[in-house]
Amino acid sequence: MTTIAKRLAGHLARGFVMILVVATISFFIVNNIPGDPMAARFEKLIEQGMSPEAAAQSVKVLYGFQPDGSMWQQYVDYMAGLFRLDLGQSVTRPGTPVLDVLLEKAKWTVLPVLIGTLVSFLVGIILGVYAAIKRTGKLGDALAISGSLLHGIPQYVLAMLLVVIFATLIPILPADGPVDILFEPGFNAGYLGSLAEHAVLPVVTYALSAYGGWILAMKSSVVTVLGDDFILAAELRGMKRSIVFRYIARNAILPLFTILALSLGLLMGGAVFIEKIFNYPGLGLLLIDSVNERDYATMGGAFLLITAAIIIANIVADLFYTVIDPRVRSGEESA
Repeated sequence: MTTIAKRLAGHLARGFVMILVVATISFFIVNNIPGDPMAARFEKLIEQGMSPEAAAQSVKVLYGFQPDGSMWQQYVDYMAGLFRLDLGQSVTRPGTPVLDVLLEKAKWTVLPVLIGTLVSFLVGIILGVYAAIKRTGKLGDALAISGSLLHGIPQYVLAMLLVVIFATLIPILPADGPVDILFEPGFNAGYLGSLAEHAVLPVVTYALSAYGGWILAMKSSVVTVLGDDFILAAELRGMKRSIVFRYIARNAILPLFTILALSLGLLMGGAVFIEKIFNYPGLGLLLIDSVNERDYATMGGAFLLITAAIIIANIVADLFYTVIDPRVRSGEESA
């Protein structure tokens, strides 16, 4: 078995165990939160004249396990449903499986955050290299200051500033909802244009909020690489500045790929405050609504989905780093 295959097998095994642990923790937390919605639903059905057996079965269908059984029996039922990808049914959307709700909301989160993250990553690493190389000049100072300022502004503050500027003072962009309700959903110019227009402010917010971190991280990484012996040797051999520049950028960017992969894993969680401010119906807004409405089945499913996404991203980051960095492969093979 190759080195990468062994690492993949080990990561998958650990990831599977971690998902089971998170599912177990979320189950017991939900079952011990005051104001148990399962008990409230059960009692309400009893008050409406339903027999205890029928009420228990109805709640079991809704949540995926027997609410009046022992804690162990509830846990076994819950885990059995989890292996069937059955996360129960949403309380606020009766008859709708939680998994369907999560998948429907995920499409509104993944694309805007993905675009914003990738744009901020590309711009941040390019300007980060220049900020490090020109760190003694005005350009380097200006880039570093811009990164520090944007990195220090909370996402929700940045979102509100963009709303005030571009939706109130200069009303050129919409700031509420994912699409104009006047357009018929489908693959047509009006609907697609409205989707793009409504996504501008959330995407820009994601990009600006992440830009500062990327430029500062890249600048720090480049400064570290500039002190390496191979850069000094390349300069002494009289290599062209463009070639030396590529050496610096290629080696400095390696640690950032791991951070990028983990950032993409956090996509499934969305940006809670940004989606709330823009009323964007993604996973972040769903998480807030499920907490407010005590829809614990949806809440637990969302936590589980976010956890799985982060674990998968961690596995991908580690394997990707093994592939792109020959030093890691050579170190493992010699071990």
